[in-house]
Amino acid sequence: MSVTAPAGFTAAGVTAGLKKSGGLDLAVVQNLGPLTSAATVFTTNRCKANPVVWSEQVMRGGVVRAIVLNSGGANCYTGSIGFQTTHATAEAVAGRLEISAGEVLVCSTGLIGEQLDLGKLTAGVWDASLALHADNAASADASLAAARAIMTTDTTPKQSAHTSPAGWTIGGMAKGAGMLAPGLATMLVVLTTDAVLDSGQLDTALRQATRVTFDRLDSDGCMSTNDTVTLLGSGASGVAADPAEFAAALTAICQDLTLQLQADAEGSAHDVAIVVQGADSETDAVTVARAVSRSNLFKTAIFGNDPNWGRVLAAVGTTDAVFDPYGIDVAINGVQVCTAGEPDQPRELVDLTPRAVTVLIDLHAGVATATIWTNDLTHAYVEENSAYSS
Repeated sequence: MSVTAPAGFTAAGVTAGLKKSGGLDLAVVQNLGPLTSAATVFTTNRCKANPVVWSEQVMRGGVVRAIVLNSGGANCYTGSIGFQTTHATAEAVAGRLEISAGEVLVCSTGLIGEQLDLGKLTAGVWDASLALHADNAASADASLAAARAIMTTDTTPKQSAHTSPAGWTIGGMAKGAGMLAPGLATMLVVLTTDAVLDSGQLDTALRQATRVTFDRLDSDGCMSTNDTVTLLGSGASGVAADPAEFAAALTAICQDLTLQLQADAEGSAHDVAIVVQGADSETDAVTVARAVSRSNLFKTAIFGNDPNWGRVLAAVGTTDAVFDPYGIDVAINGVQVCTAGEPDQPRELVDLTPRAVTVLIDLHAGVATATIWTNDLTHAYVEENSAYSS
């Protein structure tokens, strides 16, 4: 169970006919209250989709009672008609749930530059609203259907949940398999909680969590126009959560979802953790790790099971981080292949046949550390993205 694990939430996933496959493609998550707390982090891509523009306006209103998400089309670069479609979708949800359209967040994912069929969307909203009023709308099956409805090239739904000993719960669902680079937020994510927290507290916790989880997933260096991470609070547990405890639990949920997204990255054969330690600052550590994660030479070497640590150092050297170019250590899957910029153990000792790969880079410039999660670059990735418009 995910978004319906906390009390005060219902969910639905239905087929609206937006996907050519005929699969589930429209989801609605409703916050039944008593609180309507919310926090959202949007993409920093300057080219924003219509649902992002709409949802930014909703967040300024401060009250969110529902979120509607569709796959089968991004509704981005679709002009005034596309924005009207987003508005009309929110109006349709509002009408069925007897709330205001200004209390409905909208998210879309899929192909850019294609108009969505408003008739199919509104019909899907009707079906979803019926499901939301069914007896099982707060069940694990309902949350799974919603998680499946937001999938595009994903091969599996991503869900997570945690219940605190204090009595409050956090749940979440995510989609994303390509265009996974921070912006924030790298994908579509809906998080829910029944803890008693206001919007300001949710916002603080969400930004703390996304900074060290979703923002450090860098699969292919490509930033989406539609990325949205939303946290909704119902307060239905009646338990006022300790903000620090809540932030830690939320970070753990986001980390779980991040690793699920990494594992489902398009065409990947290796899950790669690039750990930078001994950095002068956390910013430097992130910069160095991200530079390695975006090196196609490094990523193809990992795909070929080649522990070519020279490609790691070459990527590190493109950054403005503080370090001595001839004082860097590199270890790959526990084998120290480079020490102080010189060869150490033979690279042939590195075993890259497991899916999990860890690259440890020590800059010897300070005490800061950071990890970026990425994957290799495979034939399958190229084939999938040459055959699928995204």
